[in-house]
Amino acid sequence: MRKILTVVAMVFALLSCADATVKEYKLEIVAEYPHDTESYTQGLFFHKGDMYESTGMNGKSTLRKVDMQTGKPVKRLDFDRKYFIEGSTVLGDNLYVLTWESRIAFIYDAKTLTYKTSKAYPREGWGITTDGKQLIASDGSANLYFMDGDFKLDRKVTVTYDDRPVRWINELEYIDGKIWANVYTYDEILIIDPKDGVVEGVIDCRGLLPKKLYTVTTDVLNGIAYDPENEKIYRGIDYACGTVHVHACICRCVREQRSDLCLHGQQQGYYSYRLYRKNQCK
Repeated sequence: MRKILTVVAMVFALLSCADATVKEYKLEIVAEYPHDTESYTQGLFFHKGDMYESTGMNGKSTLRKVDMQTGKPVKRLDFDRKYFIEGSTVLGDNLYVLTWESRIAFIYDAKTLTYKTSKAYPREGWGITTDGKQLIASDGSANLYFMDGDFKLDRKVTVTYDDRPVRWINELEYIDGKIWANVYTYDEILIIDPKDGVVEGVIDCRGLLPKKLYTVTTDVLNGIAYDPENEKIYRGIDYACGTVHVHACICRCVREQRSDLCLHGQQQGYYSYRLYRKNQCK
């Protein structure tokens, strides 16, 4: 509990500290799209115009190629019940899928989704993305790890805001030379300089989920994916209904000049994407 309370105090500071160099953003709705109600998003990314989603639950984890217009999987791979699947991304010809605590990563052919191999992974798997040259991963700490395709560590940076480390870095995406990341259990997206880990921007996602859809078990934002072909960014919200995780995607997209940001989450009986426009705070 202490760790959670510490993160709460720190993340609230992200929005309240008077650091003039950090830009703050807010969102507004512009459109909605359907999404499969069964997926509990852990990783989300685009590859050659198609959306891919890795979903993780105890005993029920998948990798999916998703039809954005219907929300249904075009192709689906199911993992052994012992694996809790986390983030996923493509580098070169390989599609990488992390596991949470098993310290194993699965590698597939990025074009066909054919299984290639599995490799030992040196830490807990949380989020993962790529700059096109290296893999970039989080492990729930304040660190980001830069690795080659065999998970050999090149370097790591600590994510900081106002010279303080930001823990619980989760899902990641690489957009226009910056790393976008969510902080686990909080409604912000951080825009991070990959050279030194310094937070340059904060996107305030509070209020994206309608209050009527909140329950006592509402969980977290998760999943960020950038589609360079139409310059959209997709973002997720995962939460449990009662004792069962139900993933109804409420995808919210935000726009700032040439990019949109979509956030999606889940709630019983309400399954859709929502498109938001992002405006920089005055």
